Amino acid sequence: MSTSVKKFHEEEQIGKTYDLQVARRLLRYLTPYVKLLIPALVLTLALNLLGILQPKFTQYAMDWYITPQTTSHTVAWALLKGWTISVTAFALIYLLTQFVRFVFSYFQVVLLNSIGQYVMYDLRREIYDKLQHQEVSYYDRNPVGRIMTRLTADVDALNELFTSGVTDLLGDLVMIVAIMAMMIYMDLRLTLVTLLTVPMLWLATNWFRKHARRGYDLVRIKIARIFSFLQEHFSGAQTVQIFNAEAKSLREFTRINDEHRNANVDTIFYYAVFFPLVDLIGAVGIALIIWYGGYRVMHGALTLGGLAAFIQYSGFLFQPIRDISDKYNVLQGAVVASHRIFKALDLPILITTPEQPLKQGRAGGRIEFEHVWFAYNEEEWVLKDVSFTVLPGQSVALVGHTGSGKTTITNLLMRFYDVQRGRILLDGVDVRDWDLQSLRENFAVVLQDIFLFTGTVESNIRLGREDISDERVHWAASEVRADEFIRRLPHEYKAEVRERGAGLSVGQKQLISFARALAFDPALLILDEATSSIDTETEQLIQQAIARVMQNRTSVIVAHRLSTIQRADNIIVLHHGEIREQGTHQDLLALQGLYWKLYRLQYSDPTWLTENREDEEPEQITYRPRGPSFSFGEGMG
Repeated sequence: MSTSVKKFHEEEQIGKTYDLQVARRLLRYLTPYVKLLIPALVLTLALNLLGILQPKFTQYAMDWYITPQTTSHTVAWALLKGWTISVTAFALIYLLTQFVRFVFSYFQVVLLNSIGQYVMYDLRREIYDKLQHQEVSYYDRNPVGRIMTRLTADVDALNELFTSGVTDLLGDLVMIVAIMAMMIYMDLRLTLVTLLTVPMLWLATNWFRKHARRGYDLVRIKIARIFSFLQEHFSGAQTVQIFNAEAKSLREFTRINDEHRNANVDTIFYYAVFFPLVDLIGAVGIALIIWYGGYRVMHGALTLGGLAAFIQYSGFLFQPIRDISDKYNVLQGAVVASHRIFKALDLPILITTPEQPLKQGRAGGRIEFEHVWFAYNEEEWVLKDVSFTVLPGQSVALVGHTGSGKTTITNLLMRFYDVQRGRILLDGVDVRDWDLQSLRENFAVVLQDIFLFTGTVESNIRLGREDISDERVHWAASEVRADEFIRRLPHEYKAEVRERGAGLSVGQKQLISFARALAFDPALLILDEATSSIDTETEQLIQQAIARVMQNRTSVIVAHRLSTIQRADNIIVLHHGEIREQGTHQDLLALQGLYWKLYRLQYSDPTWLTENREDEEPEQITYRPRGPSFSFGEGMG
């Protein structure tokens, strides 16, 4: 495993088991539901207190009705009470007690699970809202599968904490204290004999908690890896199949799945040892009770019913201790999940609206880049001292090889990232001083990789904007010639769109994206390789529509196909993050520089390359006859 991967997963581990700060923060999510929580706690206490009455019922049944009532202890008890009840009435009282426990248990489960569901709802909503506002660079750093784990497995861990962990732990502690008090009240010396097994139980519990915690952490790390792997390979299923990589993908998944299985098996070992060990220790305790308690019964110091009750209390005492050890894992999982969730929630959002924005509303459309330097990673500059101006209503085209900085310019313009040096102005105001929502509302973007959401064609064009009427949706689709294929779909604009637009061709998805951009009536239009997947005939059909839409709008076009940029008011040629040439189509052809070479590559006879090869350096021009890709000098292609 690479160092980077190891670092990625090692940061998941939490060093501290309990963190009071995290506990206090978790309680904040319970505050709105105090009216549900208090009755749930009361019911939990009542259930556990009613539970300790069962051994007393056993004692009284044996002493009053089953064994001959000849002992002085039993006679004194009956005289003290001054009343007697029939065995039938006694049995009915026992059943009534159990029925009350059943009713209390029902309402306790309903209340606790309701609280858990409400808290999960609030947490997931808060996390999702935070993630929606995180800058794009956050998603560059974090795999989607890892992010999904926060909203699923980690929140589920907290649900178990809120629905059973805290309340059951409180109930178990109350049960232990109540049982100990009852046993001491009944017979102090027999209670001390029973407690001889406590040191053994403490050692076993401490051993289990220590090893189970490490195993639990490891399981959580492995399941996060599975989430990340599945998300990546399901999203890239087509690529896997195209390159016949199914076997390799299966081997990799098998390895990750095997690591997860081994982590679980290792954890199961500690469970398999601990719980039978607790039962064995409990059996030792009961044996001591039978040995010493039987001696006291034979000498009349304890009734047979009292001995039976003591044996039951001993079992009841060990049960909550077992539960507390088991709940430790719930608490541990919740602490680990809490750290991960709060780490995500506490991440600062780097791209935000300033406290007092200088500009908002519809933009006029003037764009200015002033000595802009930008790098995704420290000093690895993607843009180097880039400066240019686009006047309102003008169109500018960005041309260059992959990685030359074309898309980066559009991302910076919409402030998905902030520049390290220089500044970008929109209508004379730095984009960092704009109201962020207002800034982005001024843009409509058509990308090469179109993303459609599950829903209908209409909802994908409107994209949640209720102020966009059906008439405008239909008009926008008609303008880009999307109306022609939409009318042929079942239910037309109400036709179902599956995840990521499955069932639609790439060209159809791009046409819907064009319609979406037009429907939003932006002040600025960005076309990023927007026609690269549309056939020549379709491209010709929408060129006029694009030209009309670009009227009175500032437009930024990123394209390899020169047919989409020849009419641009200004064409900027980028090379290794620097502006090498700019001007109109005719001006750049006259220069016979990088743009001119691109034009010859796309529209001239390929034999031109070999005929003029003597005048060129071998690495300056690369010709690929089957596609629009091209190179301008070293590193371009």
